Amino acid sequence: MTYCVGIRLNAGLVFLSDSRTNAGVDAISTFRKMIVYEKPGDRFMVLMSAGNLSISQSVREILQVEKLPNGDEEPITIWNAKSMFDATRVLGAAVRRVYEQDGPSLKAAGIDFNCSMIFGGQIGGEAMRLFLVYSAGNFIEATRETCFFQIGESKYGKPILDRVLTPHTPLDEAAKCALVSMDSTLKSNLSVGLPLDLLVYEAGQLKSDRIAVLDEHNPYFQMIHTTWGQRLREVFESIDDPQWDGAEADHPLLASSERFEPMRKIASPDEKII
Repeated sequence: MTYCVGIRLNAGLVFLSDSRTNAGVDAISTFRKMIVYEKPGDRFMVLMSAGNLSISQSVREILQVEKLPNGDEEPITIWNAKSMFDATRVLGAAVRRVYEQDGPSLKAAGIDFNCSMIFGGQIGGEAMRLFLVYSAGNFIEATRETCFFQIGESKYGKPILDRVLTPHTPLDEAAKCALVSMDSTLKSNLSVGLPLDLLVYEAGQLKSDRIAVLDEHNPYFQMIHTTWGQRLREVFESIDDPQWDGAEADHPLLASSERFEPMRKIASPDEKII
């Protein structure tokens, strides 16, 4: 299992991935899920992957040389694509090529062809774009209404992203939000693990040096982990307990409902549920 999140904002892009893979409780390994393709001044792209590790590694290898037919013109690759849409088409073709090569053998072994990828970046002359690519090689694009994608173990880290992120969120605030999201996932799922890879890209730069690896000794991530847990407990303790004795309260629990009756108890075999 893994957890990766990609965020598209007005100010730029944020990518965060863990590095744990496992085939059981006693077979845990560390493999990076993020890879950067950069030609400064021309294009900047980031790929993160989740799912079957052998499939993901094969896709990344083939992506380097995958070509899409382009009529009488030069075939399209990720290195000459004129748009992120075309670059993502190349990625989809790489996924389908791996399926053609390995899909039948995996199926014969009872293994599903399982991979999902977040692919985003910017090509000169075009706005930043962020895509979620599925196992079939098809994909969807992030919008202003849905400005982030998650792959892997997403449920624990999603609530903070939903509550905080908008297209106007500053890059550093979004990076902090992504790290809180990852910390929540690490807390609840042992199949997601350190170290983490964090990358922040500023719109229009076509390169990025804001790349960090965070392990259990990283001071900033230690602060995130400690502070977030402490503040959550403080907020929880500041919420009133429910009052069951009918005592006066600012927010009474036993308030009557205009639409629904209280639940009834069944006291004998002769009573009907409805």
